[in-house]
Formats: sequence, structure tokens, C-alpha cells
Amino acid sequence: MKKPVAAIFDVGKTNKKLFLFDEDYRIVFEKSARFIETVDEDNEPCENLESLRLSVFESLQEVYKQGEFEIKAVNFSAYGASFVYIDSQGRPLTPLYNYLKAYPEELKNQFYNTYGGEDEFSKETASPVLGSLNSGMQLYRLKYEKPEIFKQVKYALHLPQYLSFLITGKAYSDITSIGCHTNLWNFEKNEYHRWVKEEGILDILAPLIPSDTVIPAAVSGENVAAGIGLHDSSAALIPYLVNFHEPFVLISTGTWCISLNPFNTTPLTEEELKQDCLCYMQYKGSPIKASRLFAGFEHEQQVKRIASYFNQNTAKYRNTKFNAVIIEKLQQKHGYDKDPMLGEFSKRDLAAFSSDEEAYHQLILDLVNQQYISTKLVLEGTNVKRIFVDGGFSKNSIYMNMLALLFPDMEIFSASMAQATAIGTALAIHQHWNSKPMPNDIIELKYYAAAHKETL
Repeated sequence: MKKPVAAIFDVGKTNKKLFLFDEDYRIVFEKSARFIETVDEDNEPCENLESLRLSVFESLQEVYKQGEFEIKAVNFSAYGASFVYIDSQGRPLTPLYNYLKAYPEELKNQFYNTYGGEDEFSKETASPVLGSLNSGMQLYRLKYEKPEIFKQVKYALHLPQYLSFLITGKAYSDITSIGCHTNLWNFEKNEYHRWVKEEGILDILAPLIPSDTVIPAAVSGENVAAGIGLHDSSAALIPYLVNFHEPFVLISTGTWCISLNPFNTTPLTEEELKQDCLCYMQYKGSPIKASRLFAGFEHEQQVKRIASYFNQNTAKYRNTKFNAVIIEKLQQKHGYDKDPMLGEFSKRDLAAFSSDEEAYHQLILDLVNQQYISTKLVLEGTNVKRIFVDGGFSKNSIYMNMLALLFPDMEIFSASMAQATAIGTALAIHQHWNSKPMPNDIIELKYYAAAHKETL
């Protein structure tokens, strides 16, 4: 008898993965792919959309050929801020432009001058000014820079919804993608921002339906329930929302370290926006106050600098243990202050450190200091008493111990779960494919106590 499973495509910028989950949310099959990037018409790197499209079908075909599994459902999570423009035949009209592509200053000024200025507009849409990373701005750019292509667009689909469209042939929008720093959603009115209608953008946005909807589809002649796709950051939060009902903050760590507080409903202030706060949407449609820090990227760069200076291999620092004596020495030597402008490790002279281990502790100290500032922004005015950390830094004992020291009144946990984003994407449509109750044991927690009480 074939094992019933959900097939989940988790599409990151670097790795594209397919997971099959059984009804206990165990991974029973996994396939990973990486594609060589292509370039757009400006010779700038972008996703190879055709390779991605083909891999979806080829991966599913491979599973069916094995004959072991019955795919009950398919769903997709992918990075946000990326649109696929399709014509009436469902064919992409442009490359999948990179969200890091520079945005024309003149067009940006035209937009914000027309719609109330940067500060006011950012408050309404709960997002800082981020250029192409505000994906709605990509639609505005297409309209004004490529009007002939814009006229041919039947639908502009965020990447997760395009992947779903490939399977179902049906075009839908999803609130986790529409509500994620896109400039499209007015959080104050809980509807599309007025510019979306005034500029004719609403006409090319597919109908907005609940994120836990499934569409009947056929794959290789077999009937499946296909989800409409989720933004990856919102998907990663779902296992926590399912398992924990007391208020918490999740610090999701990777290239970006994003502090997500689903229990903070206060509107964003101008000051918070200036410090890179924004709102995401959880899959049930309510806002998630969030703050972002580019800490994973910074960690990677500075580890290379330390390793080079001390003639070490970068791999050494993956398992560096927390050393309270070194931390105390660094605090006495360099001083320590919870100030976001202080403690930028890139400005420190490595000659000031007696060893690479000391330098690495200082790097983490500086990053956690900045993390404290960032996370505090979403904690204000809430009764959260728990912080969960997942991703790369959750395995870093220096980071976790320092976080516990900085938040002595909080319960600090490192959370480990195999593939949180993919599991969240499967959980979103649990009722449509899984005969068992929602699981309550898929997250492993490790508690970190503030072991000693230096004045920080």
C-alpha cells in the first residue's frame, strides 16, 4: 500500500527543495536542486524561471515513478518580493527580476510624491522604503518603463502563487505574499492601498483567497489537492502558531534575522519604520509585527575576516563554545552599551584581540547587541515572555547564552525542527490531506538561562 504524503516545494534564492511529508510530518523523501542564474535585459542576474518550471514537473514525475507514495496534496513556499507576469496563455512575459535590482530614483520620487510622501505612505503600508524589495514598486516600474508589456499582463503572480498556477492552471493571490513589504496593502484599512486601483494594478492582481485554500488538480493523471502557496517567512511561523498559544516572539535567523511577533497589533510608528520594522501577514490574515537585521550576512563576512587575519579555517567557528571568562574580559576591555550605533564589528581592529576565539566572541557580542535592539522594537507594549530562536544562530552557543543574558526576564529557547518553512507550508493545508490530528511534538526546544548577571 502506498504511503500518503504531502509534496512541498520550498524555493529559496539558492536551494530549491522538494520534501515529501508523511502524516506524522516526517520527511520520507527529499530532493534538492540548484540552478545557474540567468540574466535580464539589463544583464543583471535573475532566477532561471524555465529551469524552475521544469524541475517542478520532473521532481513530481520522479516521485510517481518510484511507486512508493500517494501524493495527497502539493503546496509551495518561496521567497517573496518577486513577481511573474503571465499573459492570457499563462506564459511569462519577462524574466523573474531580482528584488535586489536597483530602483530608478526618479520613478521612486514620482511614486511617493503622488501618494503622500515616504513617511505617511510607509505607515499606511507597514513597510520601510525598500526599492525593488517593495514588490508593488516592480509593478509600477513595469507600467511606466515597459507599457507595451504591461498591457499584455493578464496576472502578476508572486512566485509561490506562480508555482501553484503551474500545477492548477488557476491564478490566485495570497495575503502572506500581498501583505509582505509590498506597498500594495493598506494595513490601517485592511485593504489594497488606493494607488493599486488608481494605477490599474488591481486589474492584474489575481483574486485574493484564504491561504489555507486548496484547488483540485491532476498531476500525472492523479488527483491532488494543491495549495495556493505561501511567503516563506510566514510559512516558517506556522508550526509555532500551531504548537504554542502563549504569546511569543520568534527570531528566525539566516541571512536576515527577523524578529516576528504575532501578538503585537500596534500600528508601526515612523521611528520603528526608520529602524527597519515592518509588518508581515500570518496565513490566517492578521498582521505580524516584525523587525529585520542583516546579521547572518554580516556574520559570514566578518568570520572570513577573522579567519584570514588569524590564519584559520572559517569552519572552525561553527562549533566555538560560549566562554564566560572571555565575555567578561571583553566587557571590561571594550566597554559595552546597548546602543545600535556602537559595536559594529566591521569597524574593530583585529590587532586588539589576543586570539581568534576572543575576536569571534566579540563579533557575536556585537551582533547580539544589535539583535537586542531589533527584537525590543517588536516586544514593546506586549506581554511576551518567551523568545524562540530558529535557524543558524539557534545552534550557536555564544549567541544563545548572550541573548539569555540580555533578556533576563524572558524564557529563551533555541528551537530546532527539520525544515520549518516546508512543515509550515504542509500544516497550512493539514485538514485537506492529513487524517491525523495536528502534531504537537515537531519542535525541539532547548532552554537557555541567564547563567551569570554581569551588568550589560
